Amino acid sequence: MKKGNAWALLPIGVFIVLYLTLGVVFEYVLQIPMGFYSIPIVVVFLAAILVACLQNPKLAFDQKLEIMGQGVGDRNMITMILIFLVAGVFVGVVGRSSAESVAYFLLSIVPPQLAVCMLFLISCFVSTAMGTSVGTITLIVPIAVAVATGSGFSLALCVGSVVGGAMFGDNLSFVSDTTIAACNGQGCAMRDKFKTNFSIVLPAAIVTAILILILSVNADVGEIQIKEYNLWQIVPYLLVLIGGICGLNVFVTLLVGIVTGSVITLATGAATVQGLIEGMGSGAKGMFETAMVAILVSALCALVRHNGGFDALLYAIRRVFRGKRLGQLGIGLLVAMMDVATANNTVAIVMANPIATEMAKDYHVTPQKTASLLDTFSCIAQGFLPYGAQILVALSAVSTMGYEITAFDIIGNLFYPMLLLLSYVVFIFLIPERKGKADGTK
Repeated sequence: MKKGNAWALLPIGVFIVLYLTLGVVFEYVLQIPMGFYSIPIVVVFLAAILVACLQNPKLAFDQKLEIMGQGVGDRNMITMILIFLVAGVFVGVVGRSSAESVAYFLLSIVPPQLAVCMLFLISCFVSTAMGTSVGTITLIVPIAVAVATGSGFSLALCVGSVVGGAMFGDNLSFVSDTTIAACNGQGCAMRDKFKTNFSIVLPAAIVTAILILILSVNADVGEIQIKEYNLWQIVPYLLVLIGGICGLNVFVTLLVGIVTGSVITLATGAATVQGLIEGMGSGAKGMFETAMVAILVSALCALVRHNGGFDALLYAIRRVFRGKRLGQLGIGLLVAMMDVATANNTVAIVMANPIATEMAKDYHVTPQKTASLLDTFSCIAQGFLPYGAQILVALSAVSTMGYEITAFDIIGNLFYPMLLLLSYVVFIFLIPERKGKADGTK
């Protein structure tokens, strides 16, 4: 085992310390709303790259640029950026009204006593279809507040159920930036990662639904007001889900979703041609920073790897996590710690990807399982962060409607992330593995 050069990890340490410190100052000292997300993350990564460029004086600056260029020019990186942008266009096309149609349709077909459980299931479906937990929370939390105030259910339980369901889809969706980053970073098909993930998340989701039912089914509730909806607007979501599960090329799947979504949006009058095009543009624009972060992380990690930083990190990890099962836990803890430091599960996955790839080779973990570990543990950590976007957006939506709850009220009702962590630990340590090669072949 190569001991590597621990000092080569300094740029990553600089990024984490600088980002975390600024986040705490912005959020809790200066009291800036969504303080962690007010930090110019691209600038912080540029500072880390500057530190990396100042290291290893034996290399000329032109050589360092060449190393960074090789890291950015990886085929998986280009594919990931293109999928980010196309997925953004899809989300911009289907828009808000489609998600609300899903929610009100499903709430209309169940008794009021099952409304909270249905909110969880709605959030699971919408986030899987849209690929964004924050977008799901933005759309569904106002509905959850209306359900709570109109029926008498606990507001924290309703909102917590929505946030938990949103994390379900963020982890599984074919158009989620976390799934795209994890799968392309590990070079595996999204369908293979989905199959690996589904057997783990399904038990957690079922137990969560049962637990929510137990807590809500005997409540004395009133009628829930159902707004007007259009079932045609659900079709693009269903096509994308079916295409992804069937293993169609992700670009083809998203193109089908974009075309059908555009036709249905215009036919139902949900948007004008101008509004539709603007929605496409804003959806793609929403992915610009994520794509730029992916590029900068690839450049930074290429230098860190060349200088021996990854060898040093892997040497330390091997001494602590011995054996394949502990190695899988190590990959999960690695990305979870990155997420705690950055409060962004996509950034955490992009940063952890190259290190996890080396760990997966050493511990003989398949690419699809590595992608599953990265995506799942980052989503688990993200769901519990009081300063994470998901909880902050939920609190903002509740406050906008004239009510107040705390982050810890929501965290206390996040049953799904808790059970998902338990499910994955059981999967790693207690479920016998099928024998196969590290590349996933059987």
